[in-house]
Amino acid sequence: MSIVKEISQDNFDADVLGSDKPVLVDFWAEWCGPCKQLAPTISEIAQNNEGKLDVVKIDVDANRDLAVQYGIRSIPTLMIFKDGEAVGTEIGALSKQQLEEFVLQVL
Repeated sequence: MSIVKEISQDNFDADVLGSDKPVLVDFWAEWCGPCKQLAPTISEIAQNNEGKLDVVKIDVDANRDLAVQYGIRSIPTLMIFKDGEAVGTEIGALSKQQLEEFVLQVL
């Protein structure tokens, strides 16, 4: 079972903004090829950092207001939240090394 949690606008505040750990948020959509390509790497990052980092996915088609609120114009967009604030953003399909370096900035 994946430890990457699918969330929505309904639980975003509790699971992301209210988390006591940094949270990697993957803004994605079912039709997005690069998003699907990135999914296994995101799962691996989640497993390797279990207990230190929460990892969640947000479907931008189902959660348009949230995507607009955070200025998501292209997917995949990855954001890291720490203490309720967005502290980093990467757009596009990153390599495993790029994603690890992005996450290490806040761990």
